[in-house]
Amino acid sequence: MRLRHIEVFQAIRQAGSVSGAAQLLHISQPAVTKTLQHAESQLGFALFLRVKGKLLVTPEALELEREVNKVTASVDGVRRLAQNLRHQPGQTLRIGATPALAFSLLPTLIGEWTRRYPGTSCELASLHSQELVQNLFMREIDIGLTLHCLDHPGLNVQPLAESYLVALAPRNYWTPEQRALPLPVEELSDAPLIGLSHADPLFAQLGLYLSTIDPPPRTAIRVQTYSLASALVASGTGLAVVDPFTALSAPPERTAIRTLTPSWPVTLFAMTRANEPHPHILDSLIALLGEQARHLLVSIRQ
Repeated sequence: MRLRHIEVFQAIRQAGSVSGAAQLLHISQPAVTKTLQHAESQLGFALFLRVKGKLLVTPEALELEREVNKVTASVDGVRRLAQNLRHQPGQTLRIGATPALAFSLLPTLIGEWTRRYPGTSCELASLHSQELVQNLFMREIDIGLTLHCLDHPGLNVQPLAESYLVALAPRNYWTPEQRALPLPVEELSDAPLIGLSHADPLFAQLGLYLSTIDPPPRTAIRVQTYSLASALVASGTGLAVVDPFTALSAPPERTAIRTLTPSWPVTLFAMTRANEPHPHILDSLIALLGEQARHLLVSIRQ
């Protein structure tokens, strides 16, 4: 099938008729019919059957549609990439960040950025780490912020700030005297802990350690993001071990933070495309990101 055949096939599927497909494609009805007949001739089987005045898709066409959708997605990706290649660097900064950072670090950062550079504009996106990589290569974002070090030859991965995982609990879970001290991880024994996904590399190492405590924490709930874990803690559901940016964005009137001993390091990384120069404005943003992140983390150390 040619791309024009696929376009007509999907238009008929969407509109349910040849006339409707012609309207969607802004071409004549005979042109749609001719293209459909040519596609069916090349394929050697019918794509649609006319039953009581309606076009019904054939079983063969349904099987074919799975692959057709893949081709369409690839073509759409090429179109998006071509459009993004026309993007003029330096006019608008497109920033992607994992959910934990999007809701904790970005609001503070963008407030300071717009104050320093009032003539610039930003587009913000909340994405998971692998989505950040894909969007960087598709040129849909200019920089990706993550807490996971992703090794890829097409990326520059730059550490901006370092800290540690922290424990987050409902406000009155610990006494004021306890809150002033680091939390020995052993004290999480039999605690109502909100767990993170086993696929999370930050939580994975801690999870192995917690499994050796007797008895281990009671983990009845697991979530995919630190932001959701923080929201559950604020509602009084249990404790969570989260990154410091998420902890600092939790409501202080309903939550309390304690550092852990021993500690598990967390690094904030900025990802950009390798082998191409940065516009000056992007370098300025990266410098401000490191500055703002380190400033936020001072309160954790205190």
